[in-house]
Formats: sequence, C-alpha cells, structure tokens
Amino acid sequence: MNFALSEEQELIVSTVREFCEKELYPHEAEVERTGVVPAEFADEIKQKCKDIGFYAANMPEAVGGGGLSHLDFCLVERELGRASMALSHFFGRPSGILMACTGEQREKYLLPAVSGERMDALAMTEPDAGSDVRGMKCTARKQGGDWIVNGSKHFISHADVADFVIVFIATGEEDTPRGIKKKITCFLVDRGTPGFEILPGYDSVSHRGYQNCRLQFDDCRLPEAQILGELHGGFDIMNEWLYGTRITVAAMCVGRARRVFDLALAHAAERKQFGQAIGKFQGVGFKLADMITEIDAADLLTLSAAWRLDQHLPTNREIASAKLYASEMLARVTDEAIQVFGGMGLMSDLPLERFWRDARVERIWDGTSEIQRHIISRELLRPLGA
Repeated sequence: MNFALSEEQELIVSTVREFCEKELYPHEAEVERTGVVPAEFADEIKQKCKDIGFYAANMPEAVGGGGLSHLDFCLVERELGRASMALSHFFGRPSGILMACTGEQREKYLLPAVSGERMDALAMTEPDAGSDVRGMKCTARKQGGDWIVNGSKHFISHADVADFVIVFIATGEEDTPRGIKKKITCFLVDRGTPGFEILPGYDSVSHRGYQNCRLQFDDCRLPEAQILGELHGGFDIMNEWLYGTRITVAAMCVGRARRVFDLALAHAAERKQFGQAIGKFQGVGFKLADMITEIDAADLLTLSAAWRLDQHLPTNREIASAKLYASEMLARVTDEAIQVFGGMGLMSDLPLERFWRDARVERIWDGTSEIQRHIISRELLRPLGA
C-alpha cells in the first residue's frame, strides 16, 4: 500500500496551510476576544479563497466547483482545522446536499453557493430532537399548494451569515414496526421569508465567533418549489448527500491536534528545568510519544475512510470510527499539551486554552461519541443477525 501523497496532494496541503498561517492565524486572537468576524473581513477571506482557486473545492467541476475527491478534500479540511473555525468557515465549502437541487433551484441556490454569491446553513437539531431526528417537532402542514411551517430549531451553525437555510421539517407520520414515526422533508428557506426568523443562539465556550443560532417559524408559508428532493424524502437525501460529513469533523480534529502538538513539542525542546530540556524527562517525553502516535492513528483512520468513499465502498462504520477516535484524541492531546506547558498553558496569552475549549464540542456535534459507538456496534452485529 502506498501512503505517500501525490505532488498535487502535497500542493493542496501546502497551499491551504500557508493560507491559514498567513491569512487566518493573525486574526484569531481578535476574533476570540470579540466573538465576531467583521463582515468586510469575511468577504476578504472569501475573495482570497477564490483567488487561489479553492472556493467550493468540494463541489463537482460540472457546477463550477473544484471537483476534489473525498480524500483530497479531506486534506483541505485537515489543514483548515488548524485555524479558528470562525475564520475558516469563509474558506467556502457549500453543503453537498445542494447537489440535489433541480430546475430553478440550481440557479437560485446551488450555483450561487458554488460561486460564493450566497451562503447556506444546515438545520436539523431542535431543543427536543438532536440525534433522534424523527423526534422533531418543527412541522409543516399542507394548505393549498403551499406548506405552513411552525416550530423552532437551535444550534444551527453559522446561520447568522447564511443567505438561506436547508431545513429538515416533519411533514407527516407513518406506521413502522417500532410505532408511529415522523416523515421528514427537506426545504430551502430564504432569509427574510415572512414568518421565518434567524435569532442569536447561546454563548458557547467552544469556537468563539462561530455562531450557533436559533430558527423560529411562525406560520411561515413555503411553496412546493422550496422542497429539496422528494416530499417525505428527507432521510433519503440525508443518506445520499450528508453521508460523509462526519469525516470533516475527524479531519479538522487531526489538523488542530497537529498544531497543538507542534506547540507542545517546541516548548518541550526549549523549556529547561534542572539544567536540561523538559522533553528529555520521561514524564514529558512519553507524553509527546503518546500524542503523536494517537494523532497519526486518527489521521490514517480518517484518510482511509475518505479513500473508501472514493472507491464507493461501504464506509459507515469507518466514518464513525474516524469521527469517534479523532474527536476523543483531540481532547486527550490538548489536555496533555497544557500539562506540558504547565500553568502557562491555561493562560489566554497562549492559544492552548482555546484549543482545549474548542475540542469539547467535537465529541457532540455531527453525532455524539455515543451515537458513533452505536453505529459501529450496529454495523458489526447486523451481519450476525443480532
């Protein structure tokens, strides 16, 4: 097996890493302090991303995107994971679910998202429905040729800067062997639609400046044309277009862990106690050994899952394993890095305490660690009839 990156892949890595170091790192402290990315600076990041040819790199060339494979795009996300998420968000990656757009939807949503004229956000989570998507209470009822939507969503990432939101809503019920379940439909909802509000979310210790928002629907009228995919086909569209999104979390965790490790390694080599570099003490040196081993393991799990997607192989378990291990690895690595730095690691003068806080949410969003373990165990037991 050849684990080496091609020249093109090496170029992807170096280009994105240089972009992060030059364009994003210098602004992280200010975003952390204010919790805000100024609109003009967000536009500047988007334009510079377009200038280097990486905007919408995850989308097919046929619609104007970069056409990167899952593996190549994983390398992009890994490097972006090194930077503040509030800033790297504007290194545009539209949701792949927009490839389900048809007819006029392509001109109104897909193509402008790929070109960077419009930004999207994805909304599923509700106060009473997180991992249990079928438990959602935000509903739409048919009235004439339209759908009337009522209910709310929360924890909707970057909806504050979105021009439209891709929303999953309950549109009916059906009998199943496990009882009555909600039918789910995906809708495209424009900012400014009457009866639809995008509201501030909650103050989070993780990823300051990367806002979570609440969505409120009060008799919001949506025409049939706003349905993305088929009526009641929400799960089908999720499975087809959102299947591999957890790899993004895994890849970004790996990138962030490598940045944290680089800081810890340099400190262990430079900081002296008792007449020698602290890295020479077994208590610190062994931490470094464990950290890099875990990072490499998470990296290979993630790249392997992305490769399997490119080969059109079943990858559900592998994606869950990558997301589970990488997110939990990041928590351990950031914690150990702070231990290597000692008291200074907890001070806001250094970025480590930010990485430590940011790491916490990775085990929750895009499916909690418990959900990933459920997916993995289910995939192992099903072939045995259990």
